Amino acid sequence: MSSEANRHARFNELAEAYGTDLYRYAMWICGNDALAKDLVQETYLRAWKALDKLKDPGAAKSWLITILRREYARTFERKVPKFTDVDQVEVPEDTEPEPDDRVEIQILRRSIQKLAPKYREPLLLQVVMGYSCKEIADELGITKSAVMTQLFRAREQLTQRLQRDGVTGNVHELF
Repeated sequence: MSSEANRHARFNELAEAYGTDLYRYAMWICGNDALAKDLVQETYLRAWKALDKLKDPGAAKSWLITILRREYARTFERKVPKFTDVDQVEVPEDTEPEPDDRVEIQILRRSIQKLAPKYREPLLLQVVMGYSCKEIADELGITKSAVMTQLFRAREQLTQRLQRDGVTGNVHELF
């Protein structure tokens, strides 16, 4: 196989393996379907240009997430985005939840969005992307113990907020 064909195959594998995760993460950070799709496309474009710099295939997911996070930050450098009411955002689910579950999901999403970024980002990386504490630490450039502390505090703040909003139960079970 030629090197160009090999490069195309390698890129297609990355896009197929992580496309859904990238979109899901983009939706969580921006709350807008069109912007999330644009972020994923820009991530792919930058990844294609820098594909030869990816030496460790095991680091591909983290590498792509880093590109996506930076691209999201660039969005604010270029223009002021139209803000979306998080309550109106519908993220496609694999299975359609029952009406009662939809209300709980909306309350949970709203509560997560209200967390300070320092707590929200590690929580989303763990819950949405499935990252380990070590992977989150590497991604955010902080220590593993700081990640564990931020995750603990995020869950504690969520528990308090959800209980104030009338949601009972253990927030840890929601994840």
